[in-house]
Parts: sequence; C-alpha cells; structure tokens
Amino acid sequence: MPFDLQPRLENRWIRLRPLRPEDFEALYAVASDPLLWEQHPSRNRHERAVFENYFEGAMASSGAVLIFDNESGEVLGSSRYYEWNEAERTIAIGYTFIARSHWGRGYNRQLKTLMLEHAFRFVDAVLFHVGESNLRSRIAMEKLGATLIGEAAIAYYGEPSNQNVIYRIEHADWLRLRLRLRLRQQA
Repeated sequence: MPFDLQPRLENRWIRLRPLRPEDFEALYAVASDPLLWEQHPSRNRHERAVFENYFEGAMASSGAVLIFDNESGEVLGSSRYYEWNEAERTIAIGYTFIARSHWGRGYNRQLKTLMLEHAFRFVDAVLFHVGESNLRSRIAMEKLGATLIGEAAIAYYGEPSNQNVIYRIEHADWLRLRLRLRLRQQA
C-alpha cells in the first residue's frame, strides 16, 4: 500500500484532512497572527504575500493537511508530510503551525501523535526540520522523544535558506515512548 501523504486522520481532540485551495482564507486568518512566527526563520509569514507563497508551497507539496478543533470545528492550522524517501523508509513532518489559542494545551502533541502513527505504518524513521532559533518547537520535539541528529541549511518553498536543526524519531523509539505515555495516563 502506498504512503498516503494527505490522510484523513482524527482523534477526540482534532481532525485532519487534505488542504484545498479554498482553505486559504480560513488558514490565513490563523496565520496572520505575527506572534505565531516570532521564533520562526520566516518571521514575516503573517504578511499576506509571504503567506501566499507558503500556501502555494503547501499545495504544491501534495502532503499538506488542515487541522480542525473537534470540539469547536474551527481551523487551528496546518502541517504536512514531505521528503518521502521510499528507499530509506523515511518521511519528514513539518511546516506546522497551530493557533496560539491552542498552545500549551496538548494540541501539538495530539497532532504529532496522529501524524506519527500514520507515518510509522510506512516508514522506519521520521525527520523534523526546526528553525535553529525556534526554541518552542525544539522543546516540543524533545518532549515528543525526538533526537537531535544534526543541522542543515533548508530553503523553504520560494524563500532563502535558513539554518535548521534536524530531529529524528525511530519507529522502535516511538513504540517505547507511546507505551510509557499510556502507562503514565493509567497511573
């Protein structure tokens, strides 16, 4: 079975579906918050023209998903799968942003859990590229159990290269972490 880069996924917190061209305005309403991007290498992504480029890249990727809050139905943000390497059995997850109203409430973990569970049906490892100075995202990666493996200059779609750190989660490590989390929740 081929890797579905735009799955429909859901848990009790959120649901994901493929990003569509008509989602631009709803997604931009979330992305237009300058504080979302203050630690991101593309700090001006809240500007409409810059976000239009981001959205164009998301559509071209064929791996972008829209995130909805299951309780309210509101659009929370977006994420995507990219750099699928069938031979090495790896995929990257990134370009993620979530409305500030949902920060610190477990939504990012719920999103990444859904996406990792789906990805590990097809791959042995997942990579995350995080802006070097994006401390919030770096902390989130470490809480998720990802391991820092290196650095690279990454050029986002239509943007100049920026220094990123690279995190990796192996499938076996994810299974152990998931088991520990479930045991903690039952205690």
